[in-house]
Amino acid sequence: MTLLESRRRETARGPAQGPVLVVTGMKREAACVAGEGVVVLCSGANVVKLRADLDQLQEKRFAAVVSFGLAGALDHALRPGDLVIADTVVSGADRHETHGRLSDALTEGAAAKGCKVLPGAIVGVDEPAMDRHAKMRLRENANAAAVDMESHLAADFARGRDIPFAVMRAISDPAHRALPPLAAMALTPDGDVDGKIVARELIRAPQQIGGLILAGLDSRAAFGSLGRCGPLLGPLLRLVLADL
Repeated sequence: MTLLESRRRETARGPAQGPVLVVTGMKREAACVAGEGVVVLCSGANVVKLRADLDQLQEKRFAAVVSFGLAGALDHALRPGDLVIADTVVSGADRHETHGRLSDALTEGAAAKGCKVLPGAIVGVDEPAMDRHAKMRLRENANAAAVDMESHLAADFARGRDIPFAVMRAISDPAHRALPPLAAMALTPDGDVDGKIVARELIRAPQQIGGLILAGLDSRAAFGSLGRCGPLLGPLLRLVLADL
């Protein structure tokens, strides 16, 4: 099938399939993928809210689900800005394999944008992994390369709907680095950074400033990768989905 035929087929089937649902944790992540054919759901790094929001979408029709955004490294070989295109999402004893063709398309697209891409498992958690000891335990228990707070719920939603699922996550904090405590409380419910909370916590515990600066530098590299690859999600995945 030629590319033109694929596009024609996509056009014919796209409305029946529905859009691609992209699950993120932050507004800044969501802004990287906003576009035609994509519906973005932002958790605000709150798994209770995300579960409720996903429940509200049970009657909606989607062509696929993608977990997209930042992740913490568990594998010491991963550096800020590296992309993990997950082959598996782990949550406790549960393992959910991602869709091979979607993952391959994301890998090829990201590599074409100049990003370093690695396959591997991602473990989904309900609470952030703030320090290297927590990351080490997750690495040992889940045998995963990275960790985030949305992929396991996105995987459950896709499994319940029997639709394709993929993960694209950019490494923000490396495995050896701890996050400052304020990072666990700085997001608003809609996924934005609350400057007042950041200022309050720095006044209360100014020793966090060093960790905050390092986290900012790491996240800059991660958002650079997300910004290059995010716009690919809608067009690229819908092109692949048209041929499934």
